[in-house]
Formats: sequence, C-alpha cells, structure tokens
Amino acid sequence: MPANSLLLSSSPSAFAGASTRKVMAAVVVALLPTTVYGIVLYGIPALLVVLTSVAASVLSEWGFRALIRKPVSIGDLSAVVTGLLLALVIPASTPLWMVALGAVFAIVVVKEFFGGIGANPFNPALAGRAMLLMSFPAALTAWTAPFSADAVATATPLGVYKTAEQALLQAGSGAAEAASSAMAQLLDKVGANDMGGLYWTMFLGNRSGSLGESSILLILVGAALLLALGVIQWIIPVAMIGSVFLGSWALGLDPVLAVLSGGVVLGAFFMATDYSSSPMTPKGKAFFGVGAGLLTVLIRRFGAFPEGVTYGILLMNALTPFLDKLRVKKFGFVPPAKPAKEAAK
Repeated sequence: MPANSLLLSSSPSAFAGASTRKVMAAVVVALLPTTVYGIVLYGIPALLVVLTSVAASVLSEWGFRALIRKPVSIGDLSAVVTGLLLALVIPASTPLWMVALGAVFAIVVVKEFFGGIGANPFNPALAGRAMLLMSFPAALTAWTAPFSADAVATATPLGVYKTAEQALLQAGSGAAEAASSAMAQLLDKVGANDMGGLYWTMFLGNRSGSLGESSILLILVGAALLLALGVIQWIIPVAMIGSVFLGSWALGLDPVLAVLSGGVVLGAFFMATDYSSSPMTPKGKAFFGVGAGLLTVLIRRFGAFPEGVTYGILLMNALTPFLDKLRVKKFGFVPPAKPAKEAAK
C-alpha cells in the first residue's frame, strides 16, 4: 500500500506491514534535524532524554504485548516515533524517571489499551506530556538556557510574553511603560535589537523551550519532507497555524510571535496530523486545524499556562469522531423519492 493511501484509511489494519514501517521511518528522518539541534542546544541531558523516551516506549510496547500474548509490533517503528515525539515536547531538564513514566503512559494507556496502532483516539506523545504536566508541573515548566553547561534556569520567550501580557492587563495608566519594558526584556532575552531580529532569532531557534521546538526552520525542513512524500497533508497544519495567527491578532497579541514561539509549528505538522486521532475528510481536517489553533490561542490568553498546543490538539482529538461525520454523500446513495402529491380535486 502506498504511504499516502494511509491518509484515506481509518482501519487499524491499514497501518500494518511494511508500509507502516516505511512511513514511520520517514517521520523519524524528518524529526532528526530538530532532534539533533535540540541536543546541540542542551547537550548530554537532551540526548539522555531522547534515548530514555525512545527506549521506554519500545520496551513498554514489547512488554505489554508479550503480557497479553499479542504479536510484537515494535518492528513497525511506531513506538520509536512516539518516544521521539514525547522527548521533543518536554524540557531537556526533565528527570529521566519522569520521561520513562510518560513514555509508558503514552504507549500502554493511550495506545495499547485502545487496541494498538491505528486505534488510539488521542495522540500518544501529547497525552503523555499532558499527564506529566498535570502530575509534575514544576519539572515540566523548568527550562534551561541554550548552550548552558551548568543548566542555568531561564524562561521561554512565550513565558516572558505571558508574564508581560498579565502585567499590561493590570498596568492601567502605565501600560505604555510596561509594554516597552516587556518588549525590551524579550529582545534582550534572545539577543535581538528590534522586532525583526526577534522574529529571525525565533525562526532560527537560538532560544529556550522544549527540546525539539526551538528551530522553526528545521521543523519546516522535516515537514517539507513528509509533505513531499505524501506522508502528511497540508490542510491541518495550514488551518492550525493560520487560526493561531488570526486568533492572536484578534485578541491583540503579536500574531507572528504567537506562531514562532512555543510548539505551534511542531504540533501542527507532527502531532495534529496523527492518522489515528485526526479526521479523514478535507472538511473535517480543516475544522480540526482551526479548532486546535483557536483553542491554543484561548488557552495562551486566558489560561494559567503560557502554552496551549498540547490541550488544543487533545481536545480536538476528542471531537474527531464527530468531525469525520462531516462527509460528502455516500457513494451510490440515492435519496428516497418524496411521495407524490394528490391531484387537486
């Protein structure tokens, strides 16, 4: 079965066999640029997080399927993809036992409990991150500065912007001064002289954040590969990124900064496009992407955490069965004929 035909199938069996391995291998290759860059930014701790997450994912899938006496499926590389994605959406400073716990939860609870690959209703990596964030919020929001040998604690640009935004809401007559101070702090944090420099630095990725979300450029390189191979389609990513841009603009936020900061681009191309947990139809995909983007903006603007990509996508995962009903008419469907009106007497 060609890789792009998987996009049109909802059956778990459609993911079985060599084609699944080929698709998953393509995803791993597409994630390598941002993974390697994350290791360059954060060093050995980042490498250990990646290795731990991937190993725990593979071992937990192998062990659980052996326990329930089902065929071992680690050869399809889906567990490798889940472990790699989980590692990329958490801080490089996350304790390794937490990383392993998140990977086991993602594989066993979110994937295998529902029947394995192709049957999971939620994106396993994001569900694993959500569990860790709810259980260990301090560890999952502890960021380290790039190229810091001694793991200097820092805040992400998105976190700085969130703090500044809250200050502006309470600043009253001093809003202008607070805004100027907030932007100066942001520019100083990334070493930029103006907003153009800030955007460019954010695009290239010399900033703190989750292990694999820093470089938008490298994420787009991997996404371009998957689009070229037909592994993913453009509808969900474009709809999600576009709605984040427009929604941020409508709420008075910087729309460019909203797209470039946090995990919007990584989530749009590598998480929201998960076969099992996203709609199959073009109309459903469009609604899914718009919904995930708008929920991300609303959580960022009104929620306690500065980031909302994880919960935006997971909430839309829950609506996927309903979005899949937004279909064209069934092939061969003929509407029933209306009864003829009685002739007027």
